[in-house]
Amino acid sequence: MGQDIFDPENLFFRMMAKGVDLVGLSLLWLLLCMPLITAGPATAALYYTVVKTFRNRKEGAFGMYFRAFRDNLKIGIPVSCICIPVLTFLAWGYHVMDSNTATSAGAVMYMTYYVLLLIPAGILCYLFPLMGRFTFQVRDVLRTAFILTFKHLPSTVVMVMLTVEMVIFTIQWWWPVLVVPVVTMLLLSLFLERIFSKYLNEEEKALLGDRAEPPEEIIGFDR
Repeated sequence: MGQDIFDPENLFFRMMAKGVDLVGLSLLWLLLCMPLITAGPATAALYYTVVKTFRNRKEGAFGMYFRAFRDNLKIGIPVSCICIPVLTFLAWGYHVMDSNTATSAGAVMYMTYYVLLLIPAGILCYLFPLMGRFTFQVRDVLRTAFILTFKHLPSTVVMVMLTVEMVIFTIQWWWPVLVVPVVTMLLLSLFLERIFSKYLNEEEKALLGDRAEPPEEIIGFDR
Protein backbone atom coordinates (compact mmCIF):
# COMPACT_ATOMS: atom_id res chain seq x y z
CA MET A 1 0.00 0.00 0.00
CA GLY A 2 2.75 2.44 0.98
CA GLN A 3 4.70 1.57 -2.13
CA ASP A 4 1.68 2.38 -4.30
CA ILE A 5 1.42 5.86 -2.76
CA PHE A 6 4.96 6.75 -3.83
CA ASP A 7 4.78 4.96 -7.18
CA PRO A 8 5.59 7.59 -9.86
CA GLU A 9 3.19 5.79 -12.22
CA ASN A 10 0.11 6.26 -10.04
CA LEU A 11 -2.65 8.69 -10.99
CA PHE A 12 -1.61 11.43 -8.55
CA PHE A 13 1.97 11.69 -9.79
CA ARG A 14 0.88 11.47 -13.43
CA MET A 15 -1.52 14.37 -12.86
CA MET A 16 1.18 16.34 -11.09
CA ALA A 17 3.55 15.74 -13.99
CA LYS A 18 0.97 16.96 -16.49
CA GLY A 19 0.33 20.02 -14.35
CA VAL A 20 4.05 20.82 -14.38
CA ASP A 21 4.11 20.36 -18.15
CA LEU A 22 1.03 22.58 -18.53
CA VAL A 23 2.41 25.51 -16.55
CA GLY A 24 6.06 25.03 -17.49
CA LEU A 25 5.47 24.88 -21.24
CA SER A 26 3.17 27.92 -21.10
CA LEU A 27 5.77 30.02 -19.27
CA LEU A 28 8.58 28.73 -21.46
CA TRP A 29 6.64 29.69 -24.57
CA LEU A 30 6.02 33.18 -23.15
CA LEU A 31 9.72 33.61 -22.35
CA LEU A 32 10.88 32.53 -25.80
CA CYS A 33 8.31 34.80 -27.49
CA MET A 34 9.73 37.90 -25.83
CA PRO A 35 12.44 38.53 -28.48
CA LEU A 36 9.50 38.62 -30.99
CA ILE A 37 11.51 37.16 -33.87
CA THR A 38 11.54 33.83 -32.03
CA ALA A 39 7.77 33.85 -31.48
CA GLY A 40 7.29 31.75 -34.62
CA PRO A 41 9.57 28.84 -33.69
CA ALA A 42 8.39 29.07 -30.06
CA THR A 43 4.75 28.68 -31.13
CA ALA A 44 5.50 25.91 -33.63
CA ALA A 45 7.44 24.03 -30.95
CA LEU A 46 4.61 24.49 -28.45
CA TYR A 47 2.02 23.03 -30.82
CA TYR A 48 4.24 20.08 -31.66
CA THR A 49 5.01 19.37 -28.00
CA VAL A 50 1.39 19.69 -26.90
CA VAL A 51 0.26 17.21 -29.54
CA LYS A 52 3.03 14.77 -28.61
CA THR A 53 2.68 14.98 -24.83
CA PHE A 54 -0.99 15.79 -24.17
CA ARG A 55 -2.60 13.95 -27.09
CA ASN A 56 -0.12 11.15 -27.76
CA ARG A 57 1.01 10.89 -24.12
CA LYS A 58 4.72 10.95 -24.79
CA GLU A 59 7.20 11.75 -22.04
CA GLY A 60 9.95 14.38 -21.85
CA ALA A 61 7.97 17.50 -22.69
CA PHE A 62 10.70 20.06 -22.05
CA GLY A 63 13.44 18.25 -23.94
CA MET A 64 10.99 17.76 -26.80
CA TYR A 65 10.09 21.45 -26.75
CA PHE A 66 13.69 22.65 -26.94
CA ARG A 67 14.48 20.24 -29.79
CA ALA A 68 11.42 21.38 -31.73
CA PHE A 69 12.29 25.02 -31.05
CA ARG A 70 15.82 24.50 -32.37
CA ASP A 71 14.56 22.64 -35.44
CA ASN A 72 12.13 25.46 -36.29
CA LEU A 73 14.56 28.37 -35.90
CA LYS A 74 15.73 28.32 -39.51
CA ILE A 75 12.26 28.77 -40.98
CA GLY A 76 10.55 30.26 -37.94
CA ILE A 77 12.64 33.43 -37.66
CA PRO A 78 12.06 34.49 -41.31
CA VAL A 79 8.33 33.75 -40.92
CA SER A 80 8.24 35.82 -37.73
CA CYS A 81 10.02 38.69 -39.50
CA ILE A 82 7.30 38.60 -42.16
CA CYS A 83 4.41 38.34 -39.70
CA ILE A 84 5.51 41.07 -37.25
CA PRO A 85 5.26 44.08 -39.64
CA VAL A 86 2.07 42.69 -41.22
CA LEU A 87 0.41 42.29 -37.83
CA THR A 88 1.62 45.73 -36.76
CA PHE A 89 0.07 47.27 -39.87
CA LEU A 90 -3.21 45.37 -39.32
CA ALA A 91 -3.33 46.49 -35.68
CA TRP A 92 -2.77 50.09 -36.77
CA GLY A 93 -5.57 49.71 -39.32
CA TYR A 94 -7.89 48.34 -36.65
CA HIS A 95 -7.12 51.33 -34.43
CA VAL A 96 -7.89 53.73 -37.29
CA MET A 97 -11.17 52.00 -38.10
CA ASP A 98 -12.18 51.81 -34.46
CA SER A 99 -11.60 55.54 -33.98
CA ASN A 100 -13.95 56.41 -36.85
CA THR A 101 -17.08 54.54 -35.82
CA ALA A 102 -19.00 57.70 -34.89
CA THR A 103 -20.50 57.90 -38.39
CA SER A 104 -22.58 55.19 -40.08
CA ALA A 105 -20.05 54.91 -42.91
CA GLY A 106 -17.23 54.55 -40.40
CA ALA A 107 -19.16 51.87 -38.53
CA VAL A 108 -19.70 49.91 -41.75
CA MET A 109 -16.00 50.19 -42.65
CA TYR A 110 -15.07 49.06 -39.14
CA MET A 111 -17.28 45.96 -39.33
CA THR A 112 -15.99 45.14 -42.80
CA TYR A 113 -12.39 45.44 -41.64
CA TYR A 114 -13.19 43.38 -38.53
CA VAL A 115 -14.60 40.54 -40.66
CA LEU A 116 -11.68 40.67 -43.09
CA LEU A 117 -9.29 40.24 -40.17
CA LEU A 118 -10.51 36.64 -40.06
CA ILE A 119 -8.25 35.92 -43.02
CA PRO A 120 -4.85 36.84 -41.49
CA ALA A 121 -5.98 35.49 -38.11
CA GLY A 122 -6.98 32.22 -39.75
CA ILE A 123 -3.65 31.99 -41.57
CA LEU A 124 -1.86 32.33 -38.24
CA CYS A 125 -3.97 29.50 -36.77
CA TYR A 126 -2.57 27.18 -39.45
CA LEU A 127 0.87 28.68 -39.99
CA PHE A 128 2.74 27.73 -36.83
CA PRO A 129 1.11 24.32 -36.33
CA LEU A 130 2.09 23.47 -39.92
CA MET A 131 5.66 24.48 -39.10
CA GLY A 132 5.56 22.30 -36.01
CA ARG A 133 4.13 19.21 -37.71
CA PHE A 134 5.81 19.29 -41.11
CA THR A 135 9.05 20.49 -42.68
CA PHE A 136 8.46 23.40 -45.06
CA GLN A 137 10.22 26.15 -46.90
CA VAL A 138 9.05 29.67 -46.02
CA ARG A 139 7.09 30.24 -49.23
CA ASP A 140 5.44 26.83 -49.03
CA VAL A 141 4.24 27.11 -45.45
CA LEU A 142 2.78 30.58 -46.04
CA ARG A 143 0.94 29.46 -49.13
CA THR A 144 -0.29 26.25 -47.51
CA ALA A 145 -1.65 28.15 -44.50
CA PHE A 146 -3.44 30.52 -46.88
CA ILE A 147 -5.01 27.64 -48.83
CA LEU A 148 -6.15 25.75 -45.72
CA THR A 149 -7.68 28.92 -44.28
CA PHE A 150 -10.22 29.04 -47.12
CA LYS A 151 -10.48 25.31 -47.79
CA HIS A 152 -11.64 24.67 -44.22
CA LEU A 153 -13.34 28.01 -43.60
CA PRO A 154 -15.90 26.87 -40.97
CA SER A 155 -13.14 25.34 -38.84
CA THR A 156 -11.01 28.43 -39.45
CA VAL A 157 -13.73 30.73 -38.10
CA VAL A 158 -14.19 28.60 -34.98
CA MET A 159 -10.44 28.45 -34.33
CA VAL A 160 -10.07 32.23 -34.72
CA MET A 161 -12.96 32.91 -32.36
CA LEU A 162 -11.58 30.44 -29.82
CA THR A 163 -8.11 31.97 -29.99
CA VAL A 164 -9.42 35.53 -29.68
CA GLU A 165 -11.48 34.61 -26.63
CA MET A 166 -8.45 33.00 -25.03
CA VAL A 167 -6.38 36.14 -25.67
CA ILE A 168 -9.09 38.41 -24.22
CA PHE A 169 -9.41 36.18 -21.18
CA THR A 170 -5.66 36.34 -20.61
CA ILE A 171 -5.55 40.12 -20.99
CA GLN A 172 -8.38 40.63 -18.49
CA TRP A 173 -6.79 38.43 -15.83
CA TRP A 174 -3.05 37.85 -15.34
CA TRP A 175 -3.14 34.24 -14.11
CA PRO A 176 -4.46 32.52 -17.29
CA VAL A 177 -1.03 33.03 -18.86
CA LEU A 178 0.05 30.06 -16.72
CA VAL A 179 -2.15 27.66 -18.68
CA VAL A 180 -3.79 29.38 -21.66
CA PRO A 181 -0.96 28.88 -24.22
CA VAL A 182 -0.99 25.10 -23.80
CA VAL A 183 -4.77 24.86 -23.46
CA THR A 184 -5.24 26.93 -26.62
CA MET A 185 -2.91 24.71 -28.62
CA LEU A 186 -4.66 21.62 -27.31
CA LEU A 187 -8.07 22.97 -28.34
CA LEU A 188 -6.79 24.02 -31.77
CA SER A 189 -5.31 20.56 -32.26
CA LEU A 190 -8.84 19.09 -32.09
CA PHE A 191 -9.48 20.81 -35.42
CA LEU A 192 -6.01 20.88 -36.95
CA GLU A 193 -5.06 17.23 -36.46
CA ARG A 194 -8.32 16.17 -38.09
CA ILE A 195 -7.66 18.53 -41.01
CA PHE A 196 -4.05 17.43 -41.44
CA SER A 197 -5.00 13.75 -41.38
CA LYS A 198 -7.33 14.24 -44.37
CA TYR A 199 -4.28 14.72 -46.60
CA LEU A 200 -2.32 11.72 -45.34
CA ASN A 201 -2.44 8.05 -46.24
CA GLU A 202 -2.52 5.38 -43.52
CA GLU A 203 1.26 5.02 -43.38
CA GLU A 204 1.72 8.78 -43.10
CA LYS A 205 -0.94 8.97 -40.39
CA ALA A 206 1.00 6.43 -38.35
CA LEU A 207 4.07 8.67 -38.59
CA LEU A 208 2.21 11.89 -37.83
CA GLY A 209 3.61 11.90 -34.31
CA ASP A 210 6.89 13.19 -35.77
CA ARG A 211 7.68 16.09 -38.08
CA ALA A 212 7.70 14.94 -41.68
CA GLU A 213 7.65 16.13 -45.25
CA PRO A 214 4.11 17.30 -46.07
CA PRO A 215 2.28 15.30 -48.77
CA GLU A 216 1.60 16.97 -52.09
CA GLU A 217 -2.12 17.34 -51.31
CA ILE A 218 -1.55 19.44 -48.20
CA ILE A 219 0.57 21.95 -50.09
CA GLY A 220 -1.97 22.61 -52.78
CA PHE A 221 0.49 23.03 -55.65
CA ASP A 222 3.37 21.18 -57.29
CA ARG A 223 6.61 21.42 -55.40
